[in-house]
Amino acid sequence: MKKEEAIEQGLALVNRSTIAMLGTNSDEGYPNIRAMIKMENEGLKTIWFSTNTSSRKISQLEKNPKVCIYFVDFDKWMGLMLVGTIEILKDSESRERLWRDGFEKYYPEGVNDSDYSVLRFTGERGQYYHSLSNITFKL
Repeated sequence: MKKEEAIEQGLALVNRSTIAMLGTNSDEGYPNIRAMIKMENEGLKTIWFSTNTSSRKISQLEKNPKVCIYFVDFDKWMGLMLVGTIEILKDSESRERLWRDGFEKYYPEGVNDSDYSVLRFTGERGQYYHSLSNITFKL
C-alpha cells in the first residue's frame, strides 16, 4: 500500500468515526486511554473534542499536551493512530463552534459554563494499519 492510499483510507476512517481513543500521560508518566466523542475534524491534521474542565485529562494536558488519538474499524480490522498535541480552548468562538443541543444536561450554565472546555488536536504524524500493511506518514 502506498502512503497516499493509507492517508486517504485513514481520512475515510476518521470521517465515519464518532468515537476516538485519546491517550494522555499521567503524572507518573503512564499512558491513560479514554474514549472521546469526535466532534469535528479538518482532514487528519485537526480533530476537535469537548470535555469537562474538571476532568483528569485537563490537568494531564496542562502538564503535557503530547497525545495520540486512535480510530478503529473492528469489522474491517483497520486502525489509524495520530500523534500530536492538544490545546485546551475556552474562548467563546471555540465553545460555540462545538456546542450541541442537549449539552445543557452536562453544562447547566450553557455555552459559557466554566466546566465546558474544547480540545483542539493538531497532528504531526500518523500510522495506518490494515491487512498487514503498516504505513507511517507525516501530516
